[in-house]
Amino acid sequence: HSRHGARDQMTMRRLAVLSIASALAVSPSSIALAAVDGAQIYHRCAACHLPTGKGVPGAFPPLQAGVRALAGTPAGRRYLSLAVIKGLAGPLTVEGKTYRGMMPAQSGLNDEAVAAVLTHVTATVASGNKAVKPFTAAEVKLARDSGAGLDAAAVARLQPKLSGK
Repeated sequence: HSRHGARDQMTMRRLAVLSIASALAVSPSSIALAAVDGAQIYHRCAACHLPTGKGVPGAFPPLQAGVRALAGTPAGRRYLSLAVIKGLAGPLTVEGKTYRGMMPAQSGLNDEAVAAVLTHVTATVASGNKAVKPFTAAEVKLARDSGAGLDAAAVARLQPKLSGK
């Protein structure tokens, strides 16, 4: 009986792999587009930062003016990428308020997905009257590679240096 169950599991795995492979062969562009929908990915951020990006005072920082300012500099863009990739731990000052919580790493997001969600945040959630250059998978990959040895606390320590505080 258990040999039969193991054989069924192997068959199910093979079918899953084959269905994924056939889906990729049939429509790689639609799958790629679905995988990098920044607005859809933002739903996981909105659980704490709210759909509006205003955050929760004292608990979760806003993703508005501070994010826009950071997205305007190369060091800020690296920091934002690493915040999503590695998470944040420890005190942060955002728009003059200190937050002492922790943001978990958003595991499972590839470079394209990180770029898509950051582009969504800077274009809509943190929107202002000045356009922010979209994030690219290539720049996220550079941030990921350069920050490979950092943990969430080390990423958080990068933030005050960027804001001048």
